[in-house]
This record gives sequence, C-alpha cells and structure tokens, in this order.
Amino acid sequence: MDKKRIYLSSPTMHGEEQAFVQEAFDTNWVAPLGPNVNAFEKEMAEYTGCGHAAALSSGTAAIHMALRLLDVKRGDVVFVSDLTFSASCNPIVYENGAPVFIDAEPDTWNMSPEALKRAYEKYPNPKAVICVHLYGTPAKLDEIMEICAAHGTPLVEDAAESLGSTYRGKHTGTFGKYGIYSFNGNKIITTSGGGMFVSAEEAAARKVTFLATQARDPARHYQHSEIGYNYRMSNVTAGIGRGQLLHLEEHKAKKREIYRRYCEAFADIPAIQMNPMNPDGEANNWLSGMAIAADSGVTPDMVMDVLERELNAESRPIWKPMHLQPVFAEYDAFSHYGDGRSVCEDIFARGLCLPSDIKNTEEEMEAIIRTVKGLF
Repeated sequence: MDKKRIYLSSPTMHGEEQAFVQEAFDTNWVAPLGPNVNAFEKEMAEYTGCGHAAALSSGTAAIHMALRLLDVKRGDVVFVSDLTFSASCNPIVYENGAPVFIDAEPDTWNMSPEALKRAYEKYPNPKAVICVHLYGTPAKLDEIMEICAAHGTPLVEDAAESLGSTYRGKHTGTFGKYGIYSFNGNKIITTSGGGMFVSAEEAAARKVTFLATQARDPARHYQHSEIGYNYRMSNVTAGIGRGQLLHLEEHKAKKREIYRRYCEAFADIPAIQMNPMNPDGEANNWLSGMAIAADSGVTPDMVMDVLERELNAESRPIWKPMHLQPVFAEYDAFSHYGDGRSVCEDIFARGLCLPSDIKNTEEEMEAIIRTVKGLF
C-alpha cells in the first residue's frame, strides 16, 4: 500500500477553478447564490444547448425537482433504468411513488426498449420514465422516446454520467422533457458536489430555482405557499464548475483514449468484452467497463483483487441492479428477454469498471493492462 494510488476516476483541477473561487472570496460572494451560479447555468445551457438550467446541490436533487414538477404523488408509477446507481431511483420514493425497474439491453447496457414495452402492458399510465445513460454511453433514445410519446409519458434523462455525450449530434440530457447532470467528485467534471436541472422550458427552470430556494414567495416578509428545499448550488462550488467546464472537451478526449487503449489491448482475448458503444452516439467514456465470459475461469473479483494487491489500483463492480437491492425488493421489474433472464443481472455478475482516471500515466496504463492480461 506504499505504492502511489491509481484511482478509478478522481477530480482533475487545472487552475481556472481557483481563480473563479478566489473571485467569490474577493467579492464576498460566498453565500449560496451569486455571479458564479448565474454564469455557470448560462455556460452549461450554451454548451449543451438545453435552453435553461438551474444549478443545484446534487444530481439527485435535480431528479427530485423533475419529479416534483411532474407532480409525482403517492402510488404513482415511475419507470426507471434497473442498471444504475440508487440516486436515480431514490427521489421517486421521496415522493411516495413506486419505481418500476426496466432491464438493460445488451447493445449499450442501457434501458431496454423491449422491457419498456412490456412494462406498459401491465402499467399503461406511468407518471414518468427515467432513462439513465450508463457510464456515459447514450441510450437508444429514438426507440425510447417513440414509446414514451405513444403513451404520452414525459421522459426524464438521467445524464449524471454522460455530460458531453451526444446522440445523433445532440447532447444527452436535452432530449427529454427534463434532464439532469451531476458534478460529483468522480464525474467527468466536478464542483466537488453538485448537479444541474435542465429543460427547454424557461418556466420549468424558474420553478425549480424557486422550489430549491425554500420556495420563498416574492413578499417582503418570509412567506411560503409551497414546501421548498435547500437545494441550490453555492457560489463557491459554481466557481469550481466554471473552471472545470473550460476543460470538459479535454477530459472527454482523455477518457476516450483510455477506453481505446483498453479495447486495443484486450482485443486478442475473446473472454473480455468492453462496455459497448451506441453507434448512433458519441460517448464521453466516463468509465471504461468490461464483462468477462462466464466460462473463462476469471471473475470480476479476481481482476479487482489483483489490481488492488499488485498496483494499489482502484476498480469497482458494475452497478448492482436496483431490483436486487433490499430497499427496493417490493417493487416490480421487467426483463429485456421477457422470459425471466435479466441482462443487467448478467452484466453485474460478469462485469467491473477499470481504472479510468485521466491522470493515469502511460506506465500505469501499461501496468494495469499487463496485470489484467496476466489473469487470462
């Protein structure tokens, strides 16, 4: 453990972040709101083409606000990707809704249009569909949007992992009625912690800003007609985000190079499949994942253990499907194949995320690749 730590995906600072933060200190704008927040929202809207944005304390808060705007209430069904982090689903339960989990499909590891169709057969009137772009790879948006439109269901894009990814030339997070991004410490850019709600509707962004600022009515005294939340991003962390956004394209290029290196290195090992790309999109390759053939004699735990032991390198399992989480055991789930086989269970059983930090050196990448190949 005296070796240098090789991280899965850690923050990469450049210097401009500190300048924006220093400006906040110099002008005494260290309160929750301020010029950096306003500018970060504007710059994110310009970069993604989303229209309007509201900077919040986390991506989870952004999903919660999207569900509030969609008026999700007790007992309302919300379809959500099964292969994801729990933050995609928790806000449904905050509003006493019922998450219904939609399996992944093997082509992109994202929400399966086939499983989504089956879910509608049992639940014809869900309040919303939350589609996740896993590890930065765009989902099959054309098919998912067509299904949602046919049933009049609003789509919420959980683009927490896919900032900078595009589908048919348009940014993920801007296809649905509402979109969300995350700036958690391990994301492709970070504010240390934070998120963004985005929408083409100016009124929606204004409403989220209102709700996220304790829903204070425009009165001289403190008056509240709705329940509000303390969800706004601070002016200091927004400054970090502004500096990071300047380097997003650079981060994307380095993430893609990491993925390319792994694909090239493991091409001669049939037992290894790298996480698949959507040919109709361009991923940001936030994390490089791999799945191992079940009959290979090598398991994800073996790979993670040897990387930790020999290189002090951080890796992690693929997300455990939500329908297998004890906290969500009571809720329904629909499989891609319709015969009980679960794509996301299979990916979870055979997969892991490899070290994907853009600060990895050439020597570290070679060592990771050599160590993994040694198991095969």
